[in-house]
Amino acid sequence: MSTLTLKTDLHCQGCVNKISPILDRNKNIKEWSVDLEPEVKTLTVKGDNISTSNVDQLLHEAGYSVIQNTGFWSDLPKWNRASFNTLNCLIGCSIGDFGMVFILQAYYPQTPMVWQMVLAIIAGLCTSIALETVLLRRREHFGWSLALKTAFGMSFISMVAMEIAMTGTDFMITGGKAAFSDPMYWLALVPALAVGFVTPLPYNYYKLKKFNQACH
Repeated sequence: MSTLTLKTDLHCQGCVNKISPILDRNKNIKEWSVDLEPEVKTLTVKGDNISTSNVDQLLHEAGYSVIQNTGFWSDLPKWNRASFNTLNCLIGCSIGDFGMVFILQAYYPQTPMVWQMVLAIIAGLCTSIALETVLLRRREHFGWSLALKTAFGMSFISMVAMEIAMTGTDFMITGGKAAFSDPMYWLALVPALAVGFVTPLPYNYYKLKKFNQACH
């Protein structure tokens, strides 16, 4: 029987609970434990025919990974997870942002452009937080109050940066006018969404890599 002690991106008992059924049902693993004391949590696995790549694959099933000795910005699993988190944020922000633009242009066209941008950003932040609250409630089984508090505190900086980048790009291309009958208006959404996604991504990766905190 061989023993592996591996650094992981686990960070709490909740993470351990997620990987427990996956490791327990693997026939090659006889014993395993997680040390939650150090800053970087370690997983010790005892079993037959086990390797670092095997354990890493099992952790990936629960959304975690073994920390490889790579450069800080070279952790592909972290980039993948940060991208997924950022995409969730983008969807939430887009619903409120472009929804508000639609409402203002359709029913309150006299609203000054500056206020349209401010209200669109605020609406985007609200829908992003609301979406993340629902996801935390369903995925992590948080209570509604804790889910809302967690969603709000995860990374307000990330959401604000995304909103400013997305709204600013849309304004530069369309002049802030929602010409819904013009195909060019809808095409302008593509670069706006792309910039909104890329802008906070490095920051989200940094938080996830350094502190093991997801923006969403």
